[in-house]
Amino acid sequence: MRRRDFLAATALAVGGRPAIAQNPKLSSGDERPKLLAPTGTTDCHHYVYDPRYPVVSRYISHPEEANPDDYRGLMRRLGIARHIVVQPSTYGTDNRAMLDALKMFGGEARGIAVVPASASDAELKRLDGLGVRGVRINFAPAGPVKPAMIEPLARRIEPLGWHIEINAWARDLAAMTPFLEHLPTPVTLDHFGHIPEPEGASDPLYAQVLRLVDKGKTWVKLAAPYDASKVGPPGYADSSALARAYVKAAPERLIWGTNWPHPGERAKPDDAQMFDLLTDWAPNAAMRNRILVENPEILYGFPAIG
Repeated sequence: MRRRDFLAATALAVGGRPAIAQNPKLSSGDERPKLLAPTGTTDCHHYVYDPRYPVVSRYISHPEEANPDDYRGLMRRLGIARHIVVQPSTYGTDNRAMLDALKMFGGEARGIAVVPASASDAELKRLDGLGVRGVRINFAPAGPVKPAMIEPLARRIEPLGWHIEINAWARDLAAMTPFLEHLPTPVTLDHFGHIPEPEGASDPLYAQVLRLVDKGKTWVKLAAPYDASKVGPPGYADSSALARAYVKAAPERLIWGTNWPHPGERAKPDDAQMFDLLTDWAPNAAMRNRILVENPEILYGFPAIG
């Protein structure tokens, strides 16, 4: 055992919190975050990739493999307790890799599936029993579910307590917001709602998203600040300004995610640095607890902490 790993293991054995952690796969840096994760911290957006299953979309580059053991390294580094495995566009409606991961993770995880509009009620109930809590509809890149199919699908998943997760480029989301506010299920918007930068909170789409949020059924994921950033690491100043605006406007409708293993990113970001951005986005500890712990409990049905 390397001396660094020995010291880390020894510190953990006596209840410490070492500054150095083994670098998780597909994440840069090896320092632990300065922010101590509150009990029950939930990563609401990550993927798994499994070479056993056929790839149907290569629109976004992705690692050949990013498995549950790899992700557990990130959990240890950041202090994540619970998490959401999201079906990537890579596998289309073949949810087997995601479902295999849910089985391995057990009760600490929930899943977001991609299903065709033709999926039977029996199949939806089967997925519910395996830990799925929502359906992802992808327009970035375009997936198998088209806009006209969303409302009928939403009505079918409403009795299960699921929600619709939307990943759409700004132009597409802007056109969809009047329609989304009438869905019977909650809606989550991936990646800050893909608000364009550097306009951020001054872009008209931000006001449209807030109107959805004000209706009481829409949630926004603070995940992948690098996605639209024109400034870049370590502070992602433009995306961070947008995050602060969201936190000021509606902390009760925000959740956070790592977006690990960062598909499409050649230079993998430092996940500890990105986690520490929360001290800037939400300086109040109670507000961070709401975003990291309480809001995911409501949305995904995790047992309440404390």
